[in-house]
Amino acid sequence: MKTVFTKDEFKDFVADVQKSDGYREPIGFGICRVDLGQKNPQKVLQATYPLTNWRENYGSASVFISALKEAGAEIDFSKSEIVYSISKTFIEASLRKFTPFISETGGDSHKNIQVLDFLKNRNDLHLFRLVFIFDDAPLQSVEATYLKLYALSQKKAELRSLNLNGAFGVLHNVAWSGNRPYELEWLRDSEIELKIFNMYPNIDSVDKFPRFLQHVIPEDNTRILDASKVRMGAQLAAGTTVMPGASYINFNAGTTGVSMVEGRISSSAIVGDGSDVGGGASILGVLSGTNGNPISVGKNSLLGANSVCGIPLGDGCIIDAGIAILEGTKVSISEGELKKLQELNPELPTQPTFKGKELAGINGVHFRQNSENGQITAFRSKREVKLNDELH
Repeated sequence: MKTVFTKDEFKDFVADVQKSDGYREPIGFGICRVDLGQKNPQKVLQATYPLTNWRENYGSASVFISALKEAGAEIDFSKSEIVYSISKTFIEASLRKFTPFISETGGDSHKNIQVLDFLKNRNDLHLFRLVFIFDDAPLQSVEATYLKLYALSQKKAELRSLNLNGAFGVLHNVAWSGNRPYELEWLRDSEIELKIFNMYPNIDSVDKFPRFLQHVIPEDNTRILDASKVRMGAQLAAGTTVMPGASYINFNAGTTGVSMVEGRISSSAIVGDGSDVGGGASILGVLSGTNGNPISVGKNSLLGANSVCGIPLGDGCIIDAGIAILEGTKVSISEGELKKLQELNPELPTQPTFKGKELAGINGVHFRQNSENGQITAFRSKREVKLNDELH
């Protein structure tokens, strides 16, 4: 088992690994702790990553690949993802390669070494796995699925940038009690015993996805007033406030700046900086009537209470409370208001009536409903959407 003693030797070692036959740079990798099924211990219910590496720390990846080989593992770089069990031999081999840096660990330095250091004396290594993702392909394992969800929620990957196909087929529907998943089959089989001995768990939810706050520490100025409102795989920019009640943020959806969320941001929907999703407002997801077209809401926009947004919005837009703007919604614009909108959006054609999809992405539009005849109309917005700085 080779030991690397100096930083120069480490650089040479990494270069040699990366030149080896078949080597490929991983997109992401990390060591996770898995929760196994209570009845079916071969079933992985959840994967928790103390540290995720996403398009970074390639020297550590080289160490792990070399250590796996020294521990007797064969590595097939042609696969899109690989999951390995952790062994003491692997940990010892990895630490020997990290020898020049071990004295520098602590704080934000060499976190992969910190992970190994915490693992080296554990007796439950069968619960830990090393995961590599080499291609952004459809998902094949619970461990790799969680690694991608972490990359999204920790802002290491942009929303909509990752292939999440297969996630629902891979993840198991489980009962969540705090941060612990329970197999539904085990709960049914054990129900009498658990209830007689007052050991039946307090079930918070039944879902394939955990809650965001079970795995991710938000920024100091980010508020989530009800943990059930944000799913793992969501992404929240610093300064986002998620109120209780009708709010919800799905996986692969979220905010890119300071935002107020009192409504629903469906999967793949993105809300821009300074925007307000009003109480009960809904942004449709790719499976909710947008013909697969993901919706973005621009900066400083407002979705009124109980409104429905079914088209992308530009900056400075407003949808009044209680109305739905969908791709097929007929919207009337007066000649005077159209000229004002064309000053801001030169590509906007001259016509009296539009379908909602023809207004997708334009800036500064205010959608309203005529209270006398029910007609949906659009105006050049005169109102500045401004969030309360003290709340964010």
